[in-house]
This record gives sequence, C-alpha cells and structure tokens, in this order.
Amino acid sequence: MHPANQLTPEEIQARLAARQAEPYIFPANERFGGGEPQPAAVLIPLLREDHRWHVLFIRRTSVRGDRHSGQVAFPGGRMDPEDASLEATALREAREEIGLAPQEVRILGQLEHSVTISNYHLTPVVGLMPWPIELTAAPNEVERVFTIPLDWLADPAHYQIKRRRGLRFRPHPVIYFERYAGELLWGVSAHITLAFLDALGLR
Repeated sequence: MHPANQLTPEEIQARLAARQAEPYIFPANERFGGGEPQPAAVLIPLLREDHRWHVLFIRRTSVRGDRHSGQVAFPGGRMDPEDASLEATALREAREEIGLAPQEVRILGQLEHSVTISNYHLTPVVGLMPWPIELTAAPNEVERVFTIPLDWLADPAHYQIKRRRGLRFRPHPVIYFERYAGELLWGVSAHITLAFLDALGLR
C-alpha cells in the first residue's frame, strides 16, 4: 500500500498541526500594486474511496472576464463580513459551490497562506468529508466536480515546474500536473496541492 493511503485522519491532523513554513508569496503578486490583499479561503476536501485517499477538486465555469474561469480549483472564495473565521469561509463556499453541508466536514487543519495574482490572501483549510455523498454543483460557478487519488498526486512523475510569462511580469515558475481524467491542475491550486503533500511528508 502506498504510504499516502496508510495515513489515518489523526495522523493527517497531527502533521498539519506540525507544519511550520514561511508564508508563500505568489511571484506575480510582487509585480502588482493592488493594495492590501483580501482574505479568502479554500477547502481541500479529503475523502476515502476503495482504501485510497482522494482529493476533491472542481472545474470552474467559464465566464468572460474572469481570469480564473475554466480552471481546476478547490471550492473557496473571498471572506464575507459574516464569516466567523477562514474555516467558516471555506465551509460556506463549499456549501454554495458544490452543496457540501458544513456539518458533514471534519476540519483537520490548515496550510500556510499564499498571496495570489488576483490579490487574495488565501488560506487553504483541509477537511475530511464522507464518501459517497450526493453533491450539487452551482452551475454558474462550477462545471464539474471530480477527485484525484492522493497517491497519484504524490508521484513526482506526474508534475513539473515550467517558466511562464505573463503580460505584466517577468517569467516565473508555475507548477503543472499531468492531465488526470482530462483535467489540468496547475498554478496556485497546484502549488497548494504540493504544499499539502509536503505537510503530509509525501514529497
């Protein structure tokens, strides 16, 4: 059995608690003004299927003018004034985007924040969800909900770092995974995925 699948929820929780790292600043953000980053959170939904850990992702609905539309991502978004915490933000967004009830999620911990190109101070929250479970994607936000096995993500043969040039900043390293079930995981979501693997000792 792959080491990833031998982890218990308690071990995952302990490793997340022990995670000590400097906040990651997305390189592109260093070239933009934009003012103070806005707080936001994403949920990394973790589930067990056929004796393997899987991570749940979404593909965002394509919307003209939205730089993140059509991309593979985690459920999440900007913190609202009524949110009591970033965990509450992640859970609310997951409920709104994929119909995952907050009471169904067991929070296991958090990862270090990142500041994204769109100027969000983004905190990933890791949560254990039951499976199988009926989910309902919000069509205006989510085109598809799917999972990728954690052991597949942990295989270094499945990802690489490339240099990418934007319109207003110098070339910078961007993480690209191989396509899985036709889906391309890259950019900030890929960085968060690798940080999660680091935290679990799988890299």
